[in-house]
Amino acid sequence: MSRKYFGTDGIRGRANRFPMTPEIAMRVGMAAGLAFQNGSHRHRVVIGKDTRLSGYMIENALVSGFCAAGVDVFLLGPIPTPAVAMLARSLRADFGVMISASHNPFHDNGIKLFGPDGYKLSDEIEAKIEAMLDPSIELSLADSSSLGRAKRIDGVHDRYIEFAKRTLPKDLSLSGLRIVVDCANGAAYKVAPSALWELGAEVVPIHVEPNGFNINADCGSTNPVSLVKKVHEVRADLGIALDGDADRVVLVDENGTIIDGDQIMALIAESWHEDGRLVGDGIVATVMSNLGLERFLNGRGLALHRTKVGDRYVVEHMRNHGFNVGGEQSGHVILSDFSTSGDGLVTALQVLACLKRQNKPASEVCRKFEPVPQVLKNVRYSGGKPLERSNVKAAIASAEEKLGKNGRLVIRPSGTEPLIRVMAEGDDLDLVNEVVDQIVDALGETRNVA
Repeated sequence: MSRKYFGTDGIRGRANRFPMTPEIAMRVGMAAGLAFQNGSHRHRVVIGKDTRLSGYMIENALVSGFCAAGVDVFLLGPIPTPAVAMLARSLRADFGVMISASHNPFHDNGIKLFGPDGYKLSDEIEAKIEAMLDPSIELSLADSSSLGRAKRIDGVHDRYIEFAKRTLPKDLSLSGLRIVVDCANGAAYKVAPSALWELGAEVVPIHVEPNGFNINADCGSTNPVSLVKKVHEVRADLGIALDGDADRVVLVDENGTIIDGDQIMALIAESWHEDGRLVGDGIVATVMSNLGLERFLNGRGLALHRTKVGDRYVVEHMRNHGFNVGGEQSGHVILSDFSTSGDGLVTALQVLACLKRQNKPASEVCRKFEPVPQVLKNVRYSGGKPLERSNVKAAIASAEEKLGKNGRLVIRPSGTEPLIRVMAEGDDLDLVNEVVDQIVDALGETRNVA
């Protein structure tokens, strides 16, 4: 069945426009509330959100839908996505909901659904919910005497902070470290600085004054320019940049150099492997992770298992094949010993533990490999299937032959826009640029062909 509402990460779009309207949000609450009913007990859902203005609208619409389905609602307020996944398990909820558009601008919003185990829903369950989003759903709603109740839950920030702190050894202190944390004016603006301070660090928080409009605006993991500046200014040992819902992180060393998800995964994989904590023969990442990461792991007898782009596919592979470290170059890092989803704060804490244990600067600890030159270009098209054109296939075959075993080519359509993403990497940057331009030119010739 074609999916009208759900994408690769729940439902997302511009707030108050299809599909992110209050009516659809209410129907999602109704449908999810009915889909998850299992037995005669009082069912409950936990709902968290980030700091977008539209969060109020979507939250209230979801509450109406869930209550109409006979589900009790626990409202968490602004809190990171991984905290919602954790609290769904901790509070024995039947499912959890996060209202967020992650790293997108304030005018977007989204709905992410989690099962009682804290994992994002499967495609099959999302399809089941989507099939119920029509007017006939009212016929299945709760009787007027069985409607759900809604209440706000206190102390959820403290629960999550304690959870995050417990991922470190009891005797580990961050004293002596000066840390700048950029919370992107998002969901972690309270919990991240508090957790770091309670662990003993000197904390310099920035972008912790959300106003409904400034989430991810020139800040956070997708734009760490101001973090780099602040790290230099206060001579910090490390900078931490979260995104709007705090499920991804990038770091900045004491010199202002960006440390992306690939470098973070390399560090944690090596550290856990040395400690005997790494499960499986390596880690899981997407096709976009740098070839340098794969070579680094191979040099230590470890493998890199690649999936499609999207943290849900990484998690799925980890669960099916027994890995406990995985993630994306963008900074979604999944450490399944602790979390069921990406957790920017917990990931940063594992890196900080390595800094303390090795007693070396971040520039030495976190730079595990030299990235292979990587070039990514997007080609917009209107209609048709450009990748099936003979001239495009020929250009791709030619590019693969030129790169040989010293490079890698990834070509994929965007899941949200009419774009073809062309990525190549290899030891020879000039050759990488050449093969990318060769494919882009071929795609450009078919741009308007139906």
